[in-house]
Amino acid sequence: MSSLKLLVAEHFEGQVWRMEIDAVSHTLFAEIRHVENRTVTFAAIGLRDGKTYFKNHTVDERWLTGIETAYDGVLLLHFYESAVSPSHKGLAAIDAKTSNLLWNNFNYTFNHLSANGPIFYDSRLQPTKYYLADIRTGVLKRAYEPALDNDFDNQILVPQIIPLPPNLPALPVESYSNKVHYLEYNSVRIVSLHALWAGQLKQYLFITEGDQIIFEDILNTNIQKLQPEAFVLYQNQLIYLKEKSEIQVLNL
Repeated sequence: MSSLKLLVAEHFEGQVWRMEIDAVSHTLFAEIRHVENRTVTFAAIGLRDGKTYFKNHTVDERWLTGIETAYDGVLLLHFYESAVSPSHKGLAAIDAKTSNLLWNNFNYTFNHLSANGPIFYDSRLQPTKYYLADIRTGVLKRAYEPALDNDFDNQILVPQIIPLPPNLPALPVESYSNKVHYLEYNSVRIVSLHALWAGQLKQYLFITEGDQIIFEDILNTNIQKLQPEAFVLYQNQLIYLKEKSEIQVLNL
């Protein structure tokens, strides 16, 4: 029988809008939106020790900014070209442990994360030229070389959307749509589904092993429509949201 341990249960006042995992430093970052006062805050949680390094962190731009990527102990934030444009422009780098601002540059734009670090381009230059950058300093190190700068493997597994598998033990609720989010890891099977309970649509999470349910939780209550993927697996850790405002990390 697998031994499950809850490592993180961190609640936020706003809605967790996005999460990003830095697979180098094993840090989970979160972007939390507070719609009522149009502010965004950021948090960092260690996935090895379960410690919250910082939360409720803000930058000078209180709303028009968000998570771009994370790498080697650095959270990279982006800004927007304007309040009415979804296009990203400008970057700021935050230290994962201290939340200190490492650098910012309003001309750089992030393209993608390679195995050697982030790839930037300078929005002022045409034609566009891509460069490998040092994420801790913002310095452009050299021209991007696709043969050398392979895509970064973040070691994150996402569930499949499939019909309810017949080999699961009997679950206490019935799937509303007969479609579930499903992932297998070693001897356990992880499944999330929507079900009607007392006339309300709820989202559930179950972990099964053999013919037994070894863990269950309610992810969302009284929701109006089917929710997107409920969880991800990072190495041996199950990461999921409760009520869109609490991050849970379970060691499998």
